[in-house]
Amino acid sequence: MKTPLQKSRIPEGKAFIIIELIAPFFDVNWHFHSEYQLFTVLKGTGTRFIGDHMQNFKEGDMVLTGPDLPHLWKNDKTYQDPENKKGVHGVVIYFPDNFLLNSVFRLDEFEMIAAMLKKSLRGIEITGKTNQAIREMMIELLHLKGGNSIIHLLKILQVIADSSDCKLIADAAYINTNKESEKDRMGHVYEYVMQNYQGKVTLEEAAQISNLSVSAFSRFFKSRVNKSFSDFLTDVRISHACKLLHETNLNISEISYDCGFYTLSNFNKLFKERIKMTPIQYRREFLQTFAAG
Repeated sequence: MKTPLQKSRIPEGKAFIIIELIAPFFDVNWHFHSEYQLFTVLKGTGTRFIGDHMQNFKEGDMVLTGPDLPHLWKNDKTYQDPENKKGVHGVVIYFPDNFLLNSVFRLDEFEMIAAMLKKSLRGIEITGKTNQAIREMMIELLHLKGGNSIIHLLKILQVIADSSDCKLIADAAYINTNKESEKDRMGHVYEYVMQNYQGKVTLEEAAQISNLSVSAFSRFFKSRVNKSFSDFLTDVRISHACKLLHETNLNISEISYDCGFYTLSNFNKLFKERIKMTPIQYRREFLQTFAAG
């Protein structure tokens, strides 16, 4: 994985910046930065990491992350091959961590926005009708300038603050204990897992990549991700299994093998532990929900 990029992007004299992302794939670097970030996926699929949480993402995914909350939108492997002509599209807004510290923003009228931004330190996923409304507002904001752009951003934040279509992402106990100097180390580990989870992944190799002993790496990883390396690997594999259950007609044995599980019984056991139903029940429920929709 490349050396993590310096993520402070707001030029001096600007209140915020908005960027339209059109690229072969999203940023491959696991990172965190001092700005708030509102990001929506207009095109693209993959796995999303926010703090200690991981799940699949697709078109429509929208998340507000607070300052110094680690995150990564990792596209599926197929995006790495130019011949697939996949491509991604998204819109991202960055605004500074002191955005509401000016005297005018300490007034009662901004209390709800301030409270919402405080919650974003755990990451906020925005869904439902609010997601659709904010997506349209973000696209409109791309074409606004001057005071109108700031007013429009405040409207976006107020809509989020007023909405019930929002849920917190990272665990309440999650604390970012990562250091700036450790971004590259953690990035290498994420890259190793995401490139190899369908085959053999070992604690020993992950430790070697991190230039740590096995015991030191185990402590390091758990303190940063709030789970053991083994649990993290299993979560990645189960997440991929859910995606295959949604999107393919592969049988359960084929999915088990494709996700790096070499015994069907172990796959079924771990899947039920995490998803609270068997793979067959999960696929059936998804298909029924899809048919109903």
